[in-house]
Amino acid sequence: MASQTEQFYQQDSSTVLKAMQSTETGLTAQQVSERLNQYGPNKLVAKRRTTLIEKFLAQFKDLMIIILLIAAVIAGIAGERADAIIILTVVILNAIFGVFQEAKAENAIDSLKQMAAPMATVIRDGHETRVNSAEIVPGDIVLLEAGDIIPADIRFLSANALKVEEAALTGESVPVNKQVAPIETADLPLGDRKDLGFMNSNVTAGRGSGVVIGTGMQTEVGKIATMLDAASETTTPLQENLKQLGKVLTVLILIIAVVVFGIGMLRGQESVLDMLLTSISLAVAAIPEGLPAIVTVTLAIGTQQMARHKALIRKLPAVETLGSTDIIASDKTGTLTQNKMTVEAVFVNQEFHGDVTKDYETTKPLTAVMLLNNDTKFDNGQLLGDPTETALVQYYLDQNLEVEQYLKDRPRLAEIPFDSERKLMTTFNQLPDHRILVTFKGAPDQLLKRVTQIDVDGQVRPITDADRELILATNHDLASEALRVLAMAYKITDQVPEEADLTSEKQERDMIFVGLIGMIDPERPEVYQAVKEAKSAGIAPIMITGDHSDTAGAIAARLGILDTQRGNEQILTGAELDEQSDAQFEQNVAKYTVYARVAPEHKVRIVNAWQKKGKVVAMTGDGVNDAPALKAADIGIGMGITGTEVSKEASDMVLADDNFATIVTAVKAGRKVFANIQKALQYLLSANLGEVLTLFVMTLMGWQILAPVQILWINLVTDTFPAIALGVEPAEPGIMDRKPRGRKSNFLSGGVMSNILYQGLLEGAITLGVYAFAISFPVHHSPELAHADALTMAYATLGLLQLFHAFNSKTIHQSIFKVGLFKNKFFNWALLSSAILLVLTIAVPGFNQLFHVTELTAFQWLIVVFGGILMVLVVEIVKLVQRKVFHLE
Repeated sequence: MASQTEQFYQQDSSTVLKAMQSTETGLTAQQVSERLNQYGPNKLVAKRRTTLIEKFLAQFKDLMIIILLIAAVIAGIAGERADAIIILTVVILNAIFGVFQEAKAENAIDSLKQMAAPMATVIRDGHETRVNSAEIVPGDIVLLEAGDIIPADIRFLSANALKVEEAALTGESVPVNKQVAPIETADLPLGDRKDLGFMNSNVTAGRGSGVVIGTGMQTEVGKIATMLDAASETTTPLQENLKQLGKVLTVLILIIAVVVFGIGMLRGQESVLDMLLTSISLAVAAIPEGLPAIVTVTLAIGTQQMARHKALIRKLPAVETLGSTDIIASDKTGTLTQNKMTVEAVFVNQEFHGDVTKDYETTKPLTAVMLLNNDTKFDNGQLLGDPTETALVQYYLDQNLEVEQYLKDRPRLAEIPFDSERKLMTTFNQLPDHRILVTFKGAPDQLLKRVTQIDVDGQVRPITDADRELILATNHDLASEALRVLAMAYKITDQVPEEADLTSEKQERDMIFVGLIGMIDPERPEVYQAVKEAKSAGIAPIMITGDHSDTAGAIAARLGILDTQRGNEQILTGAELDEQSDAQFEQNVAKYTVYARVAPEHKVRIVNAWQKKGKVVAMTGDGVNDAPALKAADIGIGMGITGTEVSKEASDMVLADDNFATIVTAVKAGRKVFANIQKALQYLLSANLGEVLTLFVMTLMGWQILAPVQILWINLVTDTFPAIALGVEPAEPGIMDRKPRGRKSNFLSGGVMSNILYQGLLEGAITLGVYAFAISFPVHHSPELAHADALTMAYATLGLLQLFHAFNSKTIHQSIFKVGLFKNKFFNWALLSSAILLVLTIAVPGFNQLFHVTELTAFQWLIVVFGGILMVLVVEIVKLVQRKVFHLE
């Protein structure tokens, strides 16, 4: 049966009933039992989840984590148990955090389950009965009324003024008028299958019944659940960069350690044990063991800062991913728009009024039709009902009209409900003077056929052809702007007709035309500027919606997403997308900025097509239908207020204020995070390269080399606090004027690799220079003391040099005097603390033997400090040359 559900909307209800082996009196108890065994409960199921232990062990498959574990073992062998414990602690904390995030991400399917209606009304054995929705089976006859949640996919058998809100599934902002008549057109998108009802959608008005054609995973929502399970987790640029870096470092570290060990053994001046310890120390010096901790801390701080701006991060790498975003694929309804219909234009007295903040005839017939021909209910200050009708009421509430009292003074006595075929609604209300006001509301073309008079400034006269032409032209203009247009008319009688005479043929005629109302789900006021800022940052915003192409195009043009000069060639519908193969669409994807009438699988195709072109894609959304694309995107952005729990759980980031502009703020934070990680990485690797070169040359020259304890102490005091402090540097000026880095960029791009090389060489050269100077101009005459002093000065220089170099790393290419030397208080305290810890090992008695150092004179300290200052001056000069020659910022 499930395979036929896509054709059911093309078949009449009797054919569907026969196909489902059911009747209007419902299934028997035996049939229900058999089908429950055959199809299973009406629930959403998920694939097997990994256990917590499996999740925990999976965290240790990452190459960088393996490197850290090796570093911990090496540090332990070298006798530095504290260092080993710190590294292991970082690794375990990272693993625990990863498990926590992964477990939360799996809640998407659970959220879908929670959306299901707990109880439903069905007909079984010819009687109405309430059952748990999980017990519903294909063939059941379901009864619905306003306020109900549709418990399964159904084919309607009856629909009396039935309206269903399907925005979470289809993206359609307005409730759909449902019908019983079949639709001949094949391959229609879900939003156009008006004779079908879908699981978890809400009945907003009317009543109806339907036969169940799909339950559980065979429903449209079930298909989305299947897509969520099947979707593979994307690797973020941050994760890719760290993985690539880990591979490179592993190879280099092994080569360097082996070469140094081999050279030392060939010289024959050191024992095998000493050279083994030296090689181990060199490996530890080369590994930036603080990097994962620094990345985690930097991302966590970025997360806190973004939370203050209403951007809630669910997965830490998402912070950095935002900074590399090329494409923001945004859902329209509720994200770019307010997800509520609003009166935007009024045509009354044969005049068009685009400024709806003014009061138009609030005591005249237009007011009466808008308010009385309306089923909106008041509930503790909230308006309940069809969004189109609540918009009409809100229009007058905004003008401070006592709407509730107005309605009480004009009670409804009878009505002819809205019908999707005639597209009209009629009400009979008693006026204060006891006359009967008949109001008409509906589609302009249908209503005008029944109009014979027109009300202009309170004067009623016969309607002319010129009047009709003006009305139809205005209707066309409003519709072309994607406004939903309603026509209003009225007449006055002395009494309410008998019930037998309450028919369209007898009552909906001889109308007096009074006006047109244009409504739209308006764009959020802050989005236009946010789109403009995104474009200036090199980010391309695109709209993806289930709404009609005219509406989508109009909103996109108003927001600046659509280039008005290129027009409709930038708009692609879901049906047109189906006509293109994946290869064709990948080639054409850059042509389109607006996608209309799309299904969930279309959204995933759009995201995938951009990703195949090497772009980093962010996807915003709030509905169930957005969840697969949110999961497939490099970063999924859910809506915190209007978003479903499904979309939130499938997202990497949630906007607490549903404000598109918040994304721009988050992008800026993401770019800052990447820049700060890049600064910390440049600092760490250049410092470690300086250490490696120092030890390598010392070994080649046959000089005394730094002891393992000295190298490990330098790493401990210079690699951790200063690097973390660089991770909280404020954003550099002009960070949002740069183009996105994109997927191909990495932490070593943008001149960072060349900086690491020359700065590492410079550090090694200065350290070796100080050592050579100390040997050439010894303070003591004893060769043994002279070499001890030289080694101590090299140790002090290498350590302090890195702290001075931390100032250089506050910016990649700009002068440190432009970004400010002392703006970052945490950075200042971090460097001071590290300097004190380093100096203590030399200046405080008792540490000398432990660290194999001697006490230095004031002159020797002056040489050491001069080496640090020289490091800053040389780097500043190189940066100046880089900016002038390569125009770097």
